[in-house]
Amino acid sequence: MALGRPGFNRGPRGPRPPFKKKEAEHNINEFIKAPQIRLVGDNVEQGIYSLSEARAIAQEQELDLVEISPNANPPVCRVIDYNKFIYEQKKKLKEIKANAKQTVIKEIRFGPNTNDHDFQFKLKHAVSFLENGEKVRAYVHFKGRAIVYKEQGEILLLKFAQALEEYGKVEQLPKLEGKRMFLIVGPKAKK
Repeated sequence: MALGRPGFNRGPRGPRPPFKKKEAEHNINEFIKAPQIRLVGDNVEQGIYSLSEARAIAQEQELDLVEISPNANPPVCRVIDYNKFIYEQKKKLKEIKANAKQTVIKEIRFGPNTNDHDFQFKLKHAVSFLENGEKVRAYVHFKGRAIVYKEQGEILLLKFAQALEEYGKVEQLPKLEGKRMFLIVGPKAKK
């Protein structure tokens, strides 16, 4: 007794479509189309060669011919092991990312009628953030009809910026966006 629906073929469904290989970032060997190229690399006499001569030089050294600057006139190609070339590029990129410093922005929220104790408490936090090299984004949030106190909010933020003067510099003066007024203070450059 056969399992499944009548007329349904349980055999192979035919050949699978070929997997798409990730295309190379550079033209290599037979994918280079320019008739003449400028050849560079180790153990190679630099100069302008025909494509067939350059391929022969690369094959002789059992290396790849890699087009590293396709927009140059003539295109620049290097005789190198392509896998090693890609590995070194990824390594350099990873090193650049590791050395890049990400800026952290800490937010501090005020109300338009923030009392003095809360102000001092938040000021102390802002000082520690700036000393750690982080930016501080202070804002006054206006709820409902509190928007009529926007002058008080601006005065509060300017007072906040003035209190942080020795720890950081103001990068953006108070600016109203919707129901919030922002002020951004960045850390002072260390000497």
